[in-house]
Amino acid sequence: MAENAPFDPYESIRYIPAQYTYEDSHNSALNLILTLRPEWRDTKDTIEFVRFTDGITNTLLKAINKQPGLSKADIDNEAILLRAYGKDTEVLIDRKKETSSHCLLARHGLAPALLARFDNGLLYKYVQGTVCSPADLRRPSVWRGVAQRLGEWHATLPIASISTTCPTPSQVAPLPHKRASLVAMADLTPGSPIPNIWTTMQRWIELLPTSTTPQLDRRTLLSQELKWLVAQLGNTPGVGGSSPFVFAHCDLLSGNVIIEPSPTSTSASRRSSASSSSNASDPNPTSSSVSFIDYEYATPAPASFDLANHFAEWGGFDCDYSVLPTRSTRRAFLREYLYSYCGHGGRPYKESELEELCKQVDAFRGVPGFYWGIWALIQGEISLIEFDYKGYAEVRLGEYWGWKREVGGGGGGEKGVRERRWAEE
Repeated sequence: MAENAPFDPYESIRYIPAQYTYEDSHNSALNLILTLRPEWRDTKDTIEFVRFTDGITNTLLKAINKQPGLSKADIDNEAILLRAYGKDTEVLIDRKKETSSHCLLARHGLAPALLARFDNGLLYKYVQGTVCSPADLRRPSVWRGVAQRLGEWHATLPIASISTTCPTPSQVAPLPHKRASLVAMADLTPGSPIPNIWTTMQRWIELLPTSTTPQLDRRTLLSQELKWLVAQLGNTPGVGGSSPFVFAHCDLLSGNVIIEPSPTSTSASRRSSASSSSNASDPNPTSSSVSFIDYEYATPAPASFDLANHFAEWGGFDCDYSVLPTRSTRRAFLREYLYSYCGHGGRPYKESELEELCKQVDAFRGVPGFYWGIWALIQGEISLIEFDYKGYAEVRLGEYWGWKREVGGGGGGEKGVRERRWAEE
């Protein structure tokens, strides 16, 4: 490396020139683990793999070495997570950016240590705790913990390490050999950090198939809708007028939230008492300590998108709209989030900022359906996983169209279950 060359977190991670293969799962995983931990070779007969199936894109295995005499805590302390990428998911996800994001998070104590990368995945330290279910996300102690942790993310993580500044159209024009993607991004979000949530959707739309007239018509329609969305929401300011973009997780589904072991759950402070004032049945609220995993979709985005996207995940992959947070619960969550955001940012909490944030999250409630609808259309073309991606795409895009009808952007019809639930007090 040349002297004074900029630090590249991706290149700093150990690289193992090997692959995990789905057809020979055990042996390929074992080879990776033993390459990372050669001291386990003499006890390889006690190595076991626990498969997690909370996601619908990647393979996640927990490698443990159950050597005699070790307690469960000792075994878990040495456990390794192996995450292998789904087939062709690199068309959706920038794996180098994902690894750089993981490194940044680890430096801030917000992610487990990244141990190595291999041809189609990552090896990192096991995060002790319990993986959430959608029902767990709805427990007050858990959602308070999620709100606090997300406030810390948004207040402290710099986006400069995962983005550059998008040129304006006039800056792109004189550049020789300019890439079509750069021209498109300059037209969509000039002067903003790139990539960002809007340019990610732009790139995904360009990947959609166009071999039939209906496919081409849909891609054209989605491209038009994205431009409309950016015009409506692209300049949404951050908390207190701060930057419109934060370091956003963008995939806070239940399987990516880990409830850390007790006794890290603590009695809630004054802010939790305030945030739960509408819940008389919970006079002594507590907050679970949680951590977030899987950063493949992390990118600069409006905080309101990350928040609205998390609320959508309360219904799980089944999209059970009847259990989404009501207005009062969202307000309590966002108050908890703001106390954390302001505390980690070294600024006072202001109730007026809560009012504004509630309005912004309301405005963004249809965007997650648009985002994951496009994603699912692509997954339906490339994934080998047995999941009805195409049906899921229609459900999620239906959320977007239902929201757009409500905000007067076109169409008619009766208010859907999701919009009715969102409007409940």
